[in-house]
Amino acid sequence: MTRCHLHKFGGSSLADADCYRRVAHILLTHGHSDDLIVVSAAGKSTNFLYKLLDLSESNQLWQEELQVLISYQQNLIEQLLSNEQARSLRERLSTDKSQLTSLLSIDPLNDYQRNQVVSFGERWSSRLLAALLRESGVAASDVDARSLLVADEGAVPQIRIEQSKLKVQDLLNKHSNERLVITGFICANDRGETLLLGRNGSDFSATLFASLADIERVTIWTDVEGVFNADPNRINDAKLLKSMSLTEANRLAHLGSPVLHNRTLQPLFDTEVSLAVRSSYAPHTDFTLIAPKSSSASAPVVTSLPSVSLFYLTLNAELPQLLDCFAQAGLTPLAYWSLAHGRAELAFTHENQKQALAIFEANREFLGIDELQMREDLGLVALVSADAGLYRRGFSRLLNRDAHPLCNDGLSLVTLVPKAQVNLLTQKVHRRCAGPRKRIGVLLLGVGNIGEAWVDLFKRARPVLNKELEVSVELVGLLSSKQALISETDIDLDSWLQQFNERATPWQYTHLFEQLQNLECDELIALDISASADLTLQYPEFFARGIHIVSANKLAGSGPLPFYQELKQQLGNRRLFWRYNASCGAGLPVQHVLNDLHNSGDQIEAVGGIFSGTLCWLFEHFDGKKPFSELVLEAKGLGITEPDPRDDLSGRDMQRKLLILAREIGYDIELEDIELQSLVPAYLADISVTEFIERLPELDDEMQRQFQAAAEQNKVLRYVAALDRLEGQLKAQVGIEWVDSNHPYANLTPGDNVFVIHSDFYQANPLIIRGPGAGREVTAAAVQSDLAQICRDLLQE
Repeated sequence: MTRCHLHKFGGSSLADADCYRRVAHILLTHGHSDDLIVVSAAGKSTNFLYKLLDLSESNQLWQEELQVLISYQQNLIEQLLSNEQARSLRERLSTDKSQLTSLLSIDPLNDYQRNQVVSFGERWSSRLLAALLRESGVAASDVDARSLLVADEGAVPQIRIEQSKLKVQDLLNKHSNERLVITGFICANDRGETLLLGRNGSDFSATLFASLADIERVTIWTDVEGVFNADPNRINDAKLLKSMSLTEANRLAHLGSPVLHNRTLQPLFDTEVSLAVRSSYAPHTDFTLIAPKSSSASAPVVTSLPSVSLFYLTLNAELPQLLDCFAQAGLTPLAYWSLAHGRAELAFTHENQKQALAIFEANREFLGIDELQMREDLGLVALVSADAGLYRRGFSRLLNRDAHPLCNDGLSLVTLVPKAQVNLLTQKVHRRCAGPRKRIGVLLLGVGNIGEAWVDLFKRARPVLNKELEVSVELVGLLSSKQALISETDIDLDSWLQQFNERATPWQYTHLFEQLQNLECDELIALDISASADLTLQYPEFFARGIHIVSANKLAGSGPLPFYQELKQQLGNRRLFWRYNASCGAGLPVQHVLNDLHNSGDQIEAVGGIFSGTLCWLFEHFDGKKPFSELVLEAKGLGITEPDPRDDLSGRDMQRKLLILAREIGYDIELEDIELQSLVPAYLADISVTEFIERLPELDDEMQRQFQAAAEQNKVLRYVAALDRLEGQLKAQVGIEWVDSNHPYANLTPGDNVFVIHSDFYQANPLIIRGPGAGREVTAAAVQSDLAQICRDLLQE
């Protein structure tokens, strides 16, 4: 049967007797009876063995240090095993001490003998752990990897895959349903001489054995919970990554990750083996899973190296030819830069410095390498993500003149900076690109036609907005006049209406604000697309609680001047944003234009136009052939007027819009300061809607008279709003005007709005904005535009 799991334990997981007991417990509770286990040397044993070699080669006394190491192993045996098991390991340890004494007495030692000395650490670990498992009542054997892995010698041993696989499969067949504890870090040549697999060799052993044994999952148990999106020892809010793709993990490893090594990952390519990185000190916590076939991009990871070796040179060949030479030697630069005039720069870890230099020298004549120099005063800062390009702009903004340009290979962004700047830049890049994304919650006040249109638009626009601003804009609230749904998580835009109908509950302002206060959002933006005066009165409370507002509701912008001024003062004091472009002209950029003219130093002299799609439709169709009242009824039947046509015919809506524009350009006026000529006579203003509809024909005589009088002067009737400063006096009015047939107010598409702006820059030839001034889609677009602008403003804070 195929074995499913391989566990690898590093030296920090085997540092003392308690650690061994913890590892045994993990294997008994998280493992199976036929698991493979790969182990490193316990604690600092490998470093100790290297120290013995150094003492021996420098003709210093090493015997006392050897006894310290042997005593450390003896203590582990005594603390962990019963007499019978302990006696066997004590005897083997005594033999090992004699062998080490003989080896260390040789002068000089060859490389194979040095490797044999270093190999004792892993051999002791595998023996002790296998014995401890047997002590726990399960079948377990220790295995020396030199009997399995056959390698050709080189800078790094190259495993003979087919030959080694046969040995591994034969071992598994002989030890079915038994845990096998295998030494990491070591292998042998075809003569049986010991070879070492180099840095992180035991991790490489683990993934290599997994591929040779067709195992589905490798778990590397270490002293950290997994791979973090930054070094948790340097970045306080570094987050554990629960998953990574193999390609991302591989790039991170190539950039010097302390948790992963690129050679560890190589055996996983073109296999179904997944790799988990877990903490042996906290086995029940979350961990990182690296999946070879995963195509999903994980969160970006920021990594750094305090110092690198940077080679800079000139060459006659193309840079890709040089990179091919490194690829053939199995060495990949951390990053590289192609400069002008045949110059290039390549960065490597200090560990790979000598090997890189050898490759440069070996290809110097072939590639025409000249002026080869090296510097070591720079460190590296990098970001790794399958979507690395999305973070290029944010990363670039953090670089100063001392930094190298970003190297972008599709999976990472890499720069070099002076050593002293590495930590600070790493923190900045993490905050800007890999830290928690700013969460902006959106509250939709009004779930009718315009609300539905906005949700449809928001669903299309949000991915672009999130990508551009690197934020997470989420819909967290839906309100109608009677029901509310406030959600701690993002409301699904595909089923928002169903969720609202199923989960919304009656609400009051006090409870609403309490719920909003408890939402875990960095910012909240309320979209008021209602026509509620009661809601408008709550704007001060929204602002007092730090909530920004987008208004399609025109009542706040055209409310009493003291109320309006209080709102503006709150905005300034709290650094809040209130945008209300949709309140006048729907999607037409009227307020944007007025602000741009003001910012450019222009002085606006007059603003006028037709701000009502309903009144535009009526007067464009009124040609004197059909009574005006019949047109009103036709428009009502088409849904062009409000249910009570007097809401349109009174001109009050246009009066409010003109007030909004007047205040926008700096006039502190009240609604009553705008003269209003209503189309509804006073005696029809307060009767019921039904009676008003019946008496509509009473408007016809006056409208027909005005039409004929205007026609006699070759003019047409239009209902117009106008704001002008004449001889220092402000004049603002809304009512019927007779205009020439070639005037901008004439010959509009029925239902359009038109805005005509006169200024210092636009005098004889005014600036004209024309288009649909109402409608669910264009109003929703204006709301979305204001929302996006507030999001941009917030990121500049």
